[in-house]
Amino acid sequence: MAALFGSRVRRLRVAAGLTQAELGEKAHVVASRITQVERASGARPTLELARTLDDALAADNLLVDLWPYVYRETFPDWSRRFIHLSERAVSIKQYAAHVVPGLLQTEDYARAVLSLDVLLKSREQLEERIAARLARQGRLRSSDCPDLWVVLDEAVLRRPIGDRSVMRDQLVRLLEAAQEFRITVQVLPFGQGGHEALGGSLTVLELPNGSEVAYKEGADFGQLIEEPSEVKRYSEIYDRLRAAALPPLMSLDMIRSALEDNREASVPSRSQRRRVAQEQLQQPGGWRLRRGGRRLPRHRPRP
Repeated sequence: MAALFGSRVRRLRVAAGLTQAELGEKAHVVASRITQVERASGARPTLELARTLDDALAADNLLVDLWPYVYRETFPDWSRRFIHLSERAVSIKQYAAHVVPGLLQTEDYARAVLSLDVLLKSREQLEERIAARLARQGRLRSSDCPDLWVVLDEAVLRRPIGDRSVMRDQLVRLLEAAQEFRITVQVLPFGQGGHEALGGSLTVLELPNGSEVAYKEGADFGQLIEEPSEVKRYSEIYDRLRAAALPPLMSLDMIRSALEDNREASVPSRSQRRRVAQEQLQQPGGWRLRRGGRRLPRHRPRP
């Protein structure tokens, strides 16, 4: 993909009648950097450089659209293979334990989730990860859109990610997605208790030839599973999760309930909580703290 990106840059540059030095000047980089890009040597082009070259060559977002595929080449082999298989899948079945799956994330929600990575090195790296994630959502708008079936743990709805507006917009996006023809959303409520996928998220892909692969993911790991007997076991686990979850219409009601809670909830700030506590302590019959954290009633002085 880096070679394809480089060849497109060269073709556009020649068509524009520019030398490498002239394009470098327009893109605010040295000519040798343009040479590296065109030859697919050296460091891969950054998202910022892709955007700059796109503008300089009037490429109408061609280079920006190609960039996520170049970026993928930095991923581990198993991760690249999973993404490749996802793009071919005719059916995607996902269980999400902690956050909304990437295919249904809003940009602001994706930014809030990805910014939590302790290994994140820069703002530029964050924006690159966001762009790559949003690019994968294009599959849902394509003519060969797969069937997408998502089971969300109730924790996904209840745990606030980002500020209230970010979470509100994400919940609205889930409601909108559930109305789309080939997307089904269910919620697995807390009341169902423990289950076999409790430790992390699970995805089962059905490929055009009818075979399946599975992918399980935790906080610090991901594993692609292709052995048929193991895939069958994870597919059965997913079917049990789907059976235990609320039906789609009831699931939408729970998402709407979470949306209403998000609108109405008002978590006081630390200073507000401190002020309320002081006011309560000053009132007759209030409470006072003793060493060790035990609370005792505060008695009014005798006249």
